[in-house]
Amino acid sequence: MIEAACATTVAGFARLITGVRGEWRGSAPDPRARVYFANHRSHADFVLIWTVLPTPLRRATRPVAGADYWLKGALRRFMGQRVFRAVLIDRTRAVRDADPIAIMAAALDENSSLILFPEGTRNTGDEPLLPFKSGLYHLARARERVELVPVWIENLNRVMPKGEFVPIPLLCTVTFGAPIVLGAGEDKTVFLERSRSALLALAPRRGPAR
Repeated sequence: MIEAACATTVAGFARLITGVRGEWRGSAPDPRARVYFANHRSHADFVLIWTVLPTPLRRATRPVAGADYWLKGALRRFMGQRVFRAVLIDRTRAVRDADPIAIMAAALDENSSLILFPEGTRNTGDEPLLPFKSGLYHLARARERVELVPVWIENLNRVMPKGEFVPIPLLCTVTFGAPIVLGAGEDKTVFLERSRSALLALAPRRGPAR
């Protein structure tokens, strides 16, 4: 099948360019539907998460992505819809006719895991992590028993800097943390700060600037 061959090629290329390795801290690969939520520095972020997952999990894990990007052009549509099986969300509120949370929840109900970027946009600044948008909270409320796994991607923004199209070979690490779930009656602000802190806790400690 051409889709499977493309998926294998993409994963192999990602490993070749980045030397990516996955580290599981406080969690282990699990076939149950989960939400992997990660920091966002590059268009290729989800590819690294997808690549380091064991093959059976990779086949059942779908990135949540903007329809405006992945439906532009025949090749992008093919990769987004048939190779990555992305859950495509219309990011223009004024014209969309479907609730993004309902779309993601339906994918979880089909036993698909999701890759989600709760910052909502690529972080191109100096802050390690932008404030989280509310989508992760609303999805956690919609499916309270689904585990939410924080995932820190290190160095990919230096492999694929903004505006560049040719990758720069550099070792990357994808670190999976301990799963969290929405607490009973937990406030949105408290939950988003807790989930953001769980993700930041996976970031490598950096020494003081010289």
